[in-house]
Amino acid sequence: MTTPVISIAYHSGFGHTAVIAEGVRDGAAAEGATVHLIDLEQISDEQWSLLDGSDAIIFGSPTYMGSASAVFQAFAEKTAKRMITQQWKDKIAAGFTNSASKSGDKLNVLQNFTVLAAQHGMHWVALGLLPGWNSSTASENDLNRLGFFLGAGAQSNNDQGTEGVHKADVATARELGKRVSEVARVYVAGRTALAA
Repeated sequence: MTTPVISIAYHSGFGHTAVIAEGVRDGAAAEGATVHLIDLEQISDEQWSLLDGSDAIIFGSPTYMGSASAVFQAFAEKTAKRMITQQWKDKIAAGFTNSASKSGDKLNVLQNFTVLAAQHGMHWVALGLLPGWNSSTASENDLNRLGFFLGAGAQSNNDQGTEGVHKADVATARELGKRVSEVARVYVAGRTALAA
């Protein structure tokens, strides 16, 4: 059994996005991946090396003013040398974001992540879940309750702390982690078989 290595490169301004990152981690680990949580506010040289050695990198940021946070943007800019040398080429990529509003322009952040991944020559993995909470028999407790396809979108009330992160969004984050782990395992196994 191939064990993929997955790094979750995320920023969390008030802790809500960190809860989502932990959900992604738990889902990936449940599928047997080795997972590293990397807080971009305090990224170290060792953690940059972990990113370089990972089979998959999952990007995460809160949505602030319709974009990823300044901390995430600074991280993205620091990857420029890796982009020029294509150091992350052919790694698996995915992403998640959180905001106080149900929509909150989260799609723009997920699209920014896909462009970043494309510049690096990475392979993007979408959420892979149908939207929930979109019929009279549906519920806000459905997986993918906010109806995102490109990645995982979460909503947390701005007057609550981390206890207010919606359980369905954490469960959706776990599904993203599982999916990335499954895709990365297949990809790594295939690359290993081709090299044999």
